[in-house]
Amino acid sequence: MEVATKKRMMIFSGSSYPQLAREVADHLGMRVGEVKLARFANGELYARFPESVRGTDAFVIQSHVSLPGGMSVNDFIIEQLIMIDALKRASAKRTVAVVPYYGYSRSDKKALSREAIVAKAIADMYETVGVDRIMSVDLHTGQIQGFFDDPFDHLTALPLLVQWIEENTEHDRRVIVSPDAGRVRLTEKFSGHLDAPIAILHKKRDPKQQNVAVTLDVVGDVEGLDAILIDDMIDTAGTIVGAAEKLKEHGARSVIACATHPLFSGPAAERLANSAIEKVVVTNTIPIPPERRHDKLVVLSIAPILASALRAVFEDTSVSEIFRGENT
Repeated sequence: MEVATKKRMMIFSGSSYPQLAREVADHLGMRVGEVKLARFANGELYARFPESVRGTDAFVIQSHVSLPGGMSVNDFIIEQLIMIDALKRASAKRTVAVVPYYGYSRSDKKALSREAIVAKAIADMYETVGVDRIMSVDLHTGQIQGFFDDPFDHLTALPLLVQWIEENTEHDRRVIVSPDAGRVRLTEKFSGHLDAPIAILHKKRDPKQQNVAVTLDVVGDVEGLDAILIDDMIDTAGTIVGAAEKLKEHGARSVIACATHPLFSGPAAERLANSAIEKVVVTNTIPIPPERRHDKLVVLSIAPILASALRAVFEDTSVSEIFRGENT
């Protein structure tokens, strides 16, 4: 006798950003599944799924962030691992870790002797717990995909940011600017989509201090143009603010900063609010608390892209078709 089976998809959220999970679920006409998350008195985390997940494709959405006065990036990584372990033990057919922002992504290589490659260690933990697939947005470096043996869907916010730039700047007055040599390839992608010239900022980083860099010069013509700074993340905003000042010194008509991940650590919000930057355009891969928001901030929703990718994975269709021409 032939037994008919029906595929089932479920979406779950960790506690780092449930609002984004609900937005993704809304785009798919679904609800976010129930999960009991708790913390013991000694700080250990707990997860249990009240409803059956047997035979499902279970997507666990969790950004690796630290929230003011709350859990840390390390807590949220462990929480997602615990959720995946619980799903595997409850006979979920396939588990997918959806990580809009991948923690420790800047620790992807040894810059100095005796350093850890933490991005690889995080990948090993996901592999060990038995995740079947990983999905993330605009990794700091693409090589992180190679740290996983399981399929990795590397999504991009490029279409969202390009659309905003097209609608809010003049075509013949744009110059796309890379804040350092490491972002040149990303800048070239934006330049190709926007048919705009590029400029590069020469930056020197202090090897003895984290998050400290000085912008030394501008390579390329920015005079009289709207300079659009492109980066994957804004952390303390020191680099991007220094870059904006240097661009204005070289005659840029205006400066707009575009980035996928708004980490906004420490003094970032105040620096951006008081900087020469006119607009700071980011996506909602990371929750932005009210105290880190300001009048210059524009937040675009990544939920439609995540929802399309989740649907493609569930239906076993091409994820790359979502980003035709984006080389994802």
